Amino acid sequence: MLVITRFKSPGPGFLEEARAVVGWWAARPGCLGIDFVRNLDDPEIFALVGRWGSVGDYRRSFNGYEAKMVLTPLLSHALDEPSAYLPVDELGDNVPRGS
Repeated sequence: MLVITRFKSPGPGFLEEARAVVGWWAARPGCLGIDFVRNLDDPEIFALVGRWGSVGDYRRSFNGYEAKMVLTPLLSHALDEPSAYLPVDELGDNVPRGS
């Protein structure tokens, strides 16, 4: 599973918060790797790109008080857009929510 979470003009303290999240997620069970990147064409856009063993591994990384304290400050600034991806053959029919 691939997770791409993007941020635009995130503001002061963002780099430190992002690095803390990278460290947190990298240590979670099922995290296969996570990168913190900046857009080549627009220096105001950043992304966290994570690879996870499963959807469940990713979702469980949000459990608990410590997760909320580390993840919430940063993720509250994420762009409101879908962020989770699976290989096409693995996903099957994908029916949007609310349909």
